[in-house]
Formats: sequence, structure tokens, C-alpha cells
Amino acid sequence: MEYVLAVLGIILLFSLLIIFVVRYKRCPSDKILVIYGKTGSGSAKCLAGGAAFVVPIIQDYEYLDLSPISIDVDLRGALSKQNIRVNVPSRFTVAISNEPGVMLNAAERLLGKSTEEIRDIAKDIIFGQLRLVVATMDIEEINADRDKFLANVASNVGSELRKIGLSLLNVNVTDIQDESGYIEALGKEAAAKAINDAKKSVAEKNRDGSIGEANASMDQRIKVSEADAKAKIGEADAEAKSIEGENEAQIKIAQSNALRRQREAEAEKEAVSTEKIQKANALKDAYEAEKLAELARADREMASKNADIIVQAEIEKRKKEIDAAAEAEQARIRAQGEADAIFLKKEAEAKGLFEILAKQAEGFDKIVKATNGQTKDAVLMLVADKLPELVKTQVEAIKGIKIDKVTVWENGQNPGEGNSTSNFISGLYKSVPPMQELFNMAGMELPSYLGKEKEEKKEAPKKSDKSES
Repeated sequence: MEYVLAVLGIILLFSLLIIFVVRYKRCPSDKILVIYGKTGSGSAKCLAGGAAFVVPIIQDYEYLDLSPISIDVDLRGALSKQNIRVNVPSRFTVAISNEPGVMLNAAERLLGKSTEEIRDIAKDIIFGQLRLVVATMDIEEINADRDKFLANVASNVGSELRKIGLSLLNVNVTDIQDESGYIEALGKEAAAKAINDAKKSVAEKNRDGSIGEANASMDQRIKVSEADAKAKIGEADAEAKSIEGENEAQIKIAQSNALRRQREAEAEKEAVSTEKIQKANALKDAYEAEKLAELARADREMASKNADIIVQAEIEKRKKEIDAAAEAEQARIRAQGEADAIFLKKEAEAKGLFEILAKQAEGFDKIVKATNGQTKDAVLMLVADKLPELVKTQVEAIKGIKIDKVTVWENGQNPGEGNSTSNFISGLYKSVPPMQELFNMAGMELPSYLGKEKEEKKEAPKKSDKSES
């Protein structure tokens, strides 16, 4: 017995060891280990590196891949702050974040999703935030200060991606273009300004070089003249000491001085002339550079005005298109509403008429059944029901006649025949159709108890009168 217990203990210990080895999970460096179930620390427990024991039955695990995901975002027609549409093709590189707080977001929102599904979710977020960043900046700011643009994109997009557990690794904007050609006009303006500045700098350097060359030439001529004069003075002194005498030496000195002054005057004249020519050439070059600069500025202003006109026209066109579409949609909605109202009204009237006819048919059927299938008796029952209304109609036939004045000319008729007034009133009552005639016009026969016997009684004396006669 003790041997069996020992064997069972060894088997149990070995089984526990196998379970421990199998359920002890190590996390690779390029993945995140997500342990979910009853973890005691929220919805999941995330490990970026290291290892953990996954408790059987009450816990399970999955891995999140930390590999970068490249997303091409070809944003077209985004409105800038100046209401100019720009195209911003770019490439974003994202990955699941291994930061402690953000890992939990990834485990809650991205666990079990494929790379394509994660790419689609991130792409939607990037599109929206990129449009938002473009809408808060001018074209010049987007084109010139790329660092600020990328910083705004990284800030907005990165904060939104962190909410679903992703981190933004890199943003690469390949090129920025606008539909109106505004950015191209800015480039042409900058190129023209650089060319004009270069031409101006060259003209200034040429002017400085010409002035320096003229000054050096003038100094050279002055020094040569001075050296010649000194040499001639020396020669004159030597000659003065010679046998020819002091007067001849003085004459030569005077001649030398005259020659020196003449050469100095010629050198000064030539230097002034050269200086003026160089100044004139420098001014000419400067005026030419200013002329080119003004032409470039005029072209830039013309391009800017054209761009403003085109953009304003495009905005007005889009506004009119949107207003027309809105009016058409409102007209369609009104027409649809009126049509629905008419349809519902007619449908309600048809239902009401159907109910009335159905109730009348049901009543007629009951009346026919009450007369044991005798339709004539059923009609008589309906007529009896409507008899007060028929009598009332006969009585009111002349009730509404208004006679303001009746003039009667009595012509001495016999007393038994009645006067004209009584005959007039009697004629009015006789104009009302008798009950029997009303029934005959309707194709029915008045019951005997409603007037037929009375007529036969009236006709009987006539027959007896004829027989007596």
C-alpha cells in the first residue's frame, strides 16, 4: 500500500512539473505576452519581455506582434487654413507600443486582429488627423517650415494612435502639391529673388573691383611721376655741380618740374576719367539689376493675383454647387413628403370608404336575412327607415321659397271654385311629386298601406258616376 502511494505521489509530482513547464510562457523580444482571464490586475496582464506562469483553466494567453507596420496615406484635396486644397502624399510607420499603459490599450482593442485590420484602423485615424493639421496651417507654413508641420502631425496622430495601443515611429512626407499652383508660384518667386540677389552682388563686386583698379593705377602713376621728378632733380643737382654752371642746372630743374607737373596733370586727368567711367558702368549694372528685380516682382504679384482670383472663383463655384445640391435635395424631400402625405390621405380615405361600404353590405345582408331572403321586403324595410326623411324632403321642397309680394286680381269667380290666392297655394303643393310617383321613378311600387288604397277609393266614385250616367 505504501508503495502504491509513493508511486501515485511521484506521478502527481511529475504531472505538476509538466504542467508548470508547459504553462510557463517566455515572451520574445519582438512580441508582447498578453495574459487574460482572472489576472487580478484589470482586463489583462501585459509583458514586454520576461516570462510568466499562465494558470490553467482560469487564464489564457496570446501574443501581440511589435513589428513595424508601414502605411501609405495619399491625402488628396485637404483644405488648408487659406481654403486652398492641397495633396499630401506621405508614408507613416507605426507599431504596437510596449509602454506599460499603452500596452493595455493594445490588448483591449487590437488583440486577435490581423496586421491588415490594424493597418486599416490606423489609416482611418491618420487620415482624419492629417486633414486637421493641414486645416490649421497656411500653405507657406506647410511648404517652408516642414519641421513644424511634421511635429504637428506627429503630435496629433501620435496622441490618437496611443488611444488604441499604437505608437508612431516615423512620418515621411514625400511631396506637397496644391491644385491651384500656389506652391509652384512661391518657388518661382524664391528662385527669381535668388537670381536678382546674385546679379546685384556680382554688379557690386564688379564695381568695387573697377574702383580699386582705378585707384591702384592712379597711385602707380603718381609714384612713377614722383620718382621721375626726384631723378631729374638729382640729375639737375649733379649738372649744377658740373662745369656748365648753376644757371643751366636751374633751367633743367625748371624744365623737369614743368614736365613733372604736366605728367601729374595728365595722370590725374586719366585717373578721374577712368573713375567716372567705372562709376557709370557700375550704375548701369545696378540699374539693370533693379530693372530685372522689378520685372520679377511684377511677375510675382501677377501670379499672386491670378492665384487669388482662381481660388476665389473655385470657392464660389463650389459654394454654388453645394447650394444647388442642397436646394435640389430639399425640393426632393418636400416632393417626397407631399407625395407620402397625399398617398396616406388617399389610403385613409379608401380605407374609410371601404369600411363604410363593408358595414353597409353587412347591414344589407342582415336585412335580407331578416326578411328570409325576400329582397323586395328588405328594400321596403330600408324605405320605411328612410320614410321620415323622404316626407321631410317633400315638405321642405317649397319651404325655402321666399315670396316677397303676391298680387292677386280677383275676377269675380264663383264662390265654390275658390279665389286666385287659394289656387296659387294649391298649385305650389301640387308641384311637389306624390309619394307614388317618387316610387315609380325609382322602379318600385308603393305599398298599399302607404297610399294605393286611397287612390283606388278616389277612382271608385268615378266609375260609379260613369255607370249612373
